[in-house]
Amino acid sequence: MKHAVLAVGLFLMSLGVYAGPAINVGVVYDYLDGDRSSYLKRVYNGGTSTAFIKVNVLEIVYNADGTSREVPVASMTDAKGSTTNRDGLMASPARLIVPAGGRQGTRLLYMGERDTERYFRVRFIPVVPEKEDDFAVTDQERAEYKDALAAGVNVMAGYGTVFFVRPKDTRFDTQISETSSQYTLRNAGNSVVVLDEFRDCSVAKKTDCEATTKHHILPGRQLVLEKKPERQFNFQMIEGRNKKPMSISSNG
Repeated sequence: MKHAVLAVGLFLMSLGVYAGPAINVGVVYDYLDGDRSSYLKRVYNGGTSTAFIKVNVLEIVYNADGTSREVPVASMTDAKGSTTNRDGLMASPARLIVPAGGRQGTRLLYMGERDTERYFRVRFIPVVPEKEDDFAVTDQERAEYKDALAAGVNVMAGYGTVFFVRPKDTRFDTQISETSSQYTLRNAGNSVVVLDEFRDCSVAKKTDCEATTKHHILPGRQLVLEKKPERQFNFQMIEGRNKKPMSISSNG
């Protein structure tokens, strides 16, 4: 199977710390529809102590050869060259204090033009709070937290999610073509198409399937499915708010 799709996911960050906070951000892919400008992302703490979390945002930029890089989010300027707002995505607040067993939310706000689709990496990083981190805690509370962490060693996990900002005038146009050896799904629209719950299964034995995956086909890109004897591709094709179950037989 050949891919010309978005390859993203989750990262883990290890720190030697007390076995306390354990955060969970839910799904790792989020989508901002063209008629919306903000999105509430919730963070859960299933651990036994408070989690101090930094929220960092970078823009994902795709090169002509399909590779990508992460860059700082740009700023907009006025006629005098003074910075006014971010040109892209920002998190408010960018610092979260999540109590044990509780949850907090950060609102992801998009500012700027919506002519084309844009992509952002949003990282939720648990930290030991320092004075310069701008967490709303006193020096005494900070010291007590550090003392508690010194009691043991464990792992704090950070999460990296991907945030898709659709164009204001979103248009979907997924084209499926076939040759003797392959199927091609091409995204001729201007916003990402998602193939969710993608399964490659035996026609004769429904339980004989490869691992379930998810594919993102970016605008102008395509996903190629190589035909294999007696195999069938099953998936949910998601175009914005529309979801369509699909099945493609592979009789090559």
